[in-house]
Amino acid sequence: MPEFFTDYSLMPFHLSLIAVVLLGLAETVGYYFNLRPSKVFRGFSSKHLDELPMLSVKFSKTLIIFFLLMNFSFAGYFLQFCIYAREMTFFPAYYLILPALIIAIFFTVFMIHCLDQVIPAKRLKQEVNLLGRLATISSGNARPGFSAQARVRDEFGQLHYVQVEPEFGELEFQSQVILIRTKKSHYIAKRISPSNRLFSLDLGH
Repeated sequence: MPEFFTDYSLMPFHLSLIAVVLLGLAETVGYYFNLRPSKVFRGFSSKHLDELPMLSVKFSKTLIIFFLLMNFSFAGYFLQFCIYAREMTFFPAYYLILPALIIAIFFTVFMIHCLDQVIPAKRLKQEVNLLGRLATISSGNARPGFSAQARVRDEFGQLHYVQVEPEFGELEFQSQVILIRTKKSHYIAKRISPSNRLFSLDLGH
């Protein structure tokens, strides 16, 4: 069997795994010096980048990069070892980069969705009143007893991410809703019908 650490067919996946380790070390060490990669990334991220559904989450965007690199590395190893078990040789890496990336994105989105469901939402500042504002479901579907994340702008144009659930029925991903009242740590929302959407936009924005 070829040398595992020196085979060029595995090199992109080695580098991805090394990047995961270095990112984890940098984040850990940077925590003590207030110089974490997550803060640097947050400084370069734009408003439009934050509004992407994949990035509309309640935890650091650096964790998404960490998951993506890790899953890319493991997917590459898995594909190469499956090929080696059949052909007794590794394929050139450029044949597997795209399939490994697709698998990595799939598992990364799945992991993000799972984490986003269990991480508690950040409490909103008391002076921000979002009642009556128009919001868009940005992560998952919401139903009574099971909240989903929505993005909403306050009167100053600042973007907020809140947890919402309906009184009854279901609120699908990307549906537009109005925040009608609060319930503990989340909002009760009502779906906007097409006939009322223009009127609600005038009220919310």
